[in-house]
Formats: sequence, structure tokens, C-alpha cells
Amino acid sequence: MSTRREIHDRVLNASNTEELMTAYSEWAEKYDNDLLGEMGYVAPMIASKLLLSHLEDKGARIMDAGCGTGIVGELLHRDGCVHIDGLDYSPDMLEKAREKQIYQSLSRHDLTKPLDITTNTYDAVISVGTFTCGHVGPEAMNELIRITRPGGGICFTVREQAWEEDGYRTRLRGIENDGLWELQELRTADYIQQEGARCKICLYSVTA
Repeated sequence: MSTRREIHDRVLNASNTEELMTAYSEWAEKYDNDLLGEMGYVAPMIASKLLLSHLEDKGARIMDAGCGTGIVGELLHRDGCVHIDGLDYSPDMLEKAREKQIYQSLSRHDLTKPLDITTNTYDAVISVGTFTCGHVGPEAMNELIRITRPGGGICFTVREQAWEEDGYRTRLRGIENDGLWELQELRTADYIQQEGARCKICLYSVTA
């Protein structure tokens, strides 16, 4: 059995999807305890509060994209949100999310590919811990925009290392220049405190 640090390193440095899914399968059982209890994973709390501060209706339909074990969904549910769906590509992580009984629906999707979800389905989308090293790149943003209704919000984190290396600044600005969304807030915040990791937390309003 790998140590927590070894699994986390494998997650960040996976060279393909198979390696990433294998690492998450091994980590799923202890994921919440390791990240929340030991590593100081605070990004979910910060991002969920940001989304909630701009959410007019707790009955809004929300997609938790890259939901993992359901950490973000659990936070939203505690704050009164009742219509939360989730998607992730790891079956083992989804099973842990399902055990929490807070999602209306959970499905397995690869965020690097088109989503089998009707356009304008959601009032808001949140994605925490997905746009990071070795995971999903900025090209997935257009699908998140497509499934969000005009006027809806999209809140997501980007690990700072990925922000610089994967061209997020240019890609996100290009989407805004295309008239698809407007930036509401961009902040730099703690991501995983134990390792000193920081992230960008973005909130956009969909315009088209």
C-alpha cells in the first residue's frame, strides 16, 4: 500500500488516464481523511463559499464537475443546497460520493470529452481540484459553459502550477473575449496548506 504522499505524487504526475484512475482507486477509501484531516485541503471551503455568495436561490440546480468523493457537494448541502448533481471519471471516488446521499444524480464522465448533458441544464457549476496538474486542462471550460444557463455561475479552482504551465490565463481571457462569460471574481488562495500549494479561484457569469 502506498503512503499518502506517494499516492498524491502519483495523482499529480500521472502520464495517462489509466495511471490516474489507478491512483484514485487506491486513494478513495482514505481520500477525505488524508486531504481534509491531514493535508489542509481548504480550497473546497473557499470555493463553495464564493459560489454561495453569488447564488440567489439555494434551490438552484448545481453541477459538481469532478466531484470526487463529494467533498464540495457535502459543503453545499450543509448550506442548504438541495439540487446537486455530480460527475467524475473515477468509479471508486463516485462510490464514496454516492455513500454520502447528498447528490440527486451521479454519473461517470470524462471532462476532456463532450458531456452527454443537455445545453443550459444547470443554474451553476462548481469544479474544485479538477483543473490541476495531470488532470483536466482549460479546454474543458467550453462544455461547462454549454451546460450552464445564461446568467448562471461557474466557479472553479486552478492549481497555481497548472495555471502557469497550461495557459489558463490566455484561454480564459479568450473565452471572455468571445462573449461566452464575464469574470465576476478572481482571487489567489490557499489550496493544500500542508504542502504550501496555492490556487486561483475563479467565478464567471455565463452570458451566452
